[in-house]
Amino acid sequence: MYGNVPRGEFSINGEEKRTLLADARETIAAKLENRKPEYRRSPKLAAAIEGGNSALSMSCGAFVTIHTTGGQGTGDNRRLRGCIGRMAAPEPLEKTIRVMAVEAAFGDPRFPPLSPEELPRCELEISVLSPMERCPNPRQVKVGVHGLYLSCHGRTGVLLPQVPVEQGWNLDEYLDYICVKAGVPAKAYEAPDAELFTFTAVVFGEE
Repeated sequence: MYGNVPRGEFSINGEEKRTLLADARETIAAKLENRKPEYRRSPKLAAAIEGGNSALSMSCGAFVTIHTTGGQGTGDNRRLRGCIGRMAAPEPLEKTIRVMAVEAAFGDPRFPPLSPEELPRCELEISVLSPMERCPNPRQVKVGVHGLYLSCHGRTGVLLPQVPVEQGWNLDEYLDYICVKAGVPAKAYEAPDAELFTFTAVVFGEE
């Protein structure tokens, strides 16, 4: 049923979302505590996974994002603490999320590894991606709906659909920032060798 799911034809129910978020947190906690993780499944969900009838069984790209909240002198500020993912993955979604949770917590080169003291202040967010589609006209990009993947001058960059909404960007700013993310000049998405792709995402978090 799942696996290489066509764009717009996959969905994730509430129990599956809660399970993936719990898996991500448990994976991080287990690594911090140097123990084997313990993953929980209801009998119904376990049977659906076993039969290939759960979103957790499907193969698709996914990102895990970590934000920290509060802390000394920060009030309720919500700050990015790590974000790692794959645009596509051959493994079942449940495995991809576990791997990406560890990478977001300990392998994002922009941040030091997460400490045990930080975990209670962390909020986890998961983005499950549709397959990418080539975007022939950048003006057709819908802010808040489409994520962007740019390949240009041998460099690549990706922005998830929720990013421009969080940052308050309009379409032109969004297109310029995907260039920044790829490390190429603004408007480089118009270059002859540029390839711009869009994708959608099911986004859900702990808050």
